[in-house]
Amino acid sequence: MARRYPLDMDTYRAPVRDARFVLEHITPLSALTALDAFAHAEPELVDGLLEEAGRFASEAIAPTNRDGDAEGAKVVDGGVVTPDSFKQAYDGYVQAGWGAVQHPAEFGGGAFPLTVANVVKEFITSANMAFSLGPLLTTGAVYLMQHHCSDEQLQTYVPKLVSGEWAGTMNLTEPQAGSDVGAVTTRAVPADDGTYRITGQKIYITYGDHDLTDNIIHLVLARLPDAPPGTKGISLFIVPKFLVNDDGSLGARNDVEVVSLEHKLGIHASPTAVMAYGESGEGATGYLVGEPNQGMRQMFTMMNDARLGVGLQGVAIAERAYQQALHYAQDRRQGRGPASEPGEQAAIIDHADVRRMLLTQKASIEAARALCYANAHALDLGHHADDPVVREQQTKLADLLTPLSKAWATDLGVELTSLAVQVHGGMGYVEETGVAQHYRDARIAPIYEGTNGIQALDLVGRKLPYDGGAFVKGYLGDLRSEATALTDDLAAIREPLLAAIDELGTVTTWIFEHREQPNDVFAGATPYLRCFATVVGAGLLARGAAAAQQRLDDGDTAPYGADFLAAKVTLARFFATQLLPSVHGLTGAITAGADDLYAVAPGALAP
Repeated sequence: MARRYPLDMDTYRAPVRDARFVLEHITPLSALTALDAFAHAEPELVDGLLEEAGRFASEAIAPTNRDGDAEGAKVVDGGVVTPDSFKQAYDGYVQAGWGAVQHPAEFGGGAFPLTVANVVKEFITSANMAFSLGPLLTTGAVYLMQHHCSDEQLQTYVPKLVSGEWAGTMNLTEPQAGSDVGAVTTRAVPADDGTYRITGQKIYITYGDHDLTDNIIHLVLARLPDAPPGTKGISLFIVPKFLVNDDGSLGARNDVEVVSLEHKLGIHASPTAVMAYGESGEGATGYLVGEPNQGMRQMFTMMNDARLGVGLQGVAIAERAYQQALHYAQDRRQGRGPASEPGEQAAIIDHADVRRMLLTQKASIEAARALCYANAHALDLGHHADDPVVREQQTKLADLLTPLSKAWATDLGVELTSLAVQVHGGMGYVEETGVAQHYRDARIAPIYEGTNGIQALDLVGRKLPYDGGAFVKGYLGDLRSEATALTDDLAAIREPLLAAIDELGTVTTWIFEHREQPNDVFAGATPYLRCFATVVGAGLLARGAAAAQQRLDDGDTAPYGADFLAAKVTLARFFATQLLPSVHGLTGAITAGADDLYAVAPGALAP
């Protein structure tokens, strides 16, 4: 039977030009290439890297998205089998070295800035979010090991993880210990040979088992016999699927088994495993990372890297869904448009409400992308800037932006994929179109790597108090100064942005004034994060609009083109005039306090 309209579900075009614009004008790559660590990352080299990454994501990864969702990952004979299309795609990923882009050269990496590596991650994630999750956790494992492992452990595991020949995982959650990680009960008992015997069960382990790599290196939180209670008594252990011999070859199978896979709403091809350690004997062999009882501090190194990566997933999945919605809106003909002749149907992109949905998607994606890139840019400077004062300030900025990136971008991922379904009308609600998959896939991102509510608590509880509140007030001052400097031809952006910054300053002051009533502050934390991130996103779009307008005024439009640059100005204005005003409606929720949240007894909430 013929399809009801041309389908474009497997087509993805990496937004290389959009990414390049951000790297040039919003989060300047030039500030990074001025550092010795990144002097090799010249614009021409980065441009070529992004072009090739975009081509690879579009041609090699994107076609696996639909069949991966339909086929899913399965447990077969005690091991996980991934979709057939993943094998070839992953082999190509490893051979091209895409997982090594940001890692140190001493381990076989490309030593590019995280800011650049995250563009590659965005493209891969847009192409297939389920596929991208394995490399995301492997990257986090490498990052953790660089900071906390011994030289011997680094040499044993990191080169193979960097190359992608081996994979890494993060094992925190247990049935009774989700966000409350301090409740974990997995045990680690010292053995006579200096190793440890790990026993226990972990759940929700992304890529806990699969057939894409020769080995899987699990990073597992567990308790030593004499450990204190809570998070202070958690240690971190390396527990490989296969033990590694002294010469680097693979040895015996460790006592690590996949029990089952979760049946999930989305990301069906990503194996979310229940893992059992030590059920076949005295325990799985584990190797202590660093000192005992430092596991939570060590694991947060990996989690913070993963939180920015998950925020980028929100951007990536929204971009993929937007592209499909745009294609459909240009192809689907329904009703009369403003310029239609009688009896002539117009493409639905001619209808004002469809335009509103598409521009909402496009402008929001660009704001969230700029935020995530700015977050990575601050991390790069925080780690590598020559001036220690700059490193300290940029590290604080990265800490401030991380909960914004993770929570706002993933909330937008859900909202914008929902809009993409809406653009499709009734056809969006049937699986044939493929757009429903993006909506299903996006829904996990606000939950894992710290729920978005936890991100909001982190923002108001840990990040705002930096320097007694002076840091965030200084940052808001910088936002105001940059907005004030916008020229009169951008007044339609400048004035709403200044008003929103004032509103953010007002509610931020309220939070500081109510620190002695923490429950009142926590009650408004989620809308406060939304307010903060929306203002930051608008400010970053305004920065891009100012650069685009200047280039138009100068007649310097290459390599982007005049239409592209003009669109940057329009999208920033659309965001400032139609999306940014929402922050004024959040003030009541931010400052209402907690009384009404607890005024109704739980029993009275039932029907």
